[in-house]
Amino acid sequence: MNVVLIGYRGAGKSVVAARLAQELPMRAVSLDEEIEREAGLSVAEIVEKHGWSWFRDLESEITARFSAKDNLILDTGGGVVLREENVRHLARNGRLFWLKASVDAIQTRIGDSANRPSLTGAKSFLEEIEEVLAERLPLYRAAAHHEIDTELLSVEEVAETIIRQIR
Repeated sequence: MNVVLIGYRGAGKSVVAARLAQELPMRAVSLDEEIEREAGLSVAEIVEKHGWSWFRDLESEITARFSAKDNLILDTGGGVVLREENVRHLARNGRLFWLKASVDAIQTRIGDSANRPSLTGAKSFLEEIEEVLAERLPLYRAAAHHEIDTELLSVEEVAETIIRQIR
């Protein structure tokens, strides 16, 4: 079984995955890092050179590959839920934990990071978070086996919650 972390960027997936890997006999894998390794480019460079569609195709390929493995903590990209096939692959051998936070918390956590390319292209940073998050909320909710609001919890508390739920 895999532990799969889904949610919008800045919800805490990467730091929680690292913490879980310290506590569980499982290996943490960042699917975005695997995409970058496969492409030989950063996510921002992939999107700039090839566009979001190409990125999503590669994301689906990497998601299928790692979902077929066992005993992993999968830290997914925020848009992995945009394709139903990704959710099916992840759920086949995994428990999906939706890490969520408010728009304000997300904005504070991720700032205006250059390694996170714009998802809309024309909106302000705050407008983009609000718009994209509103679009994805029902997808996260439908995909998740468990929901954890990370806003008022420490990384350790989120990890402990997940560990309790998988045992």
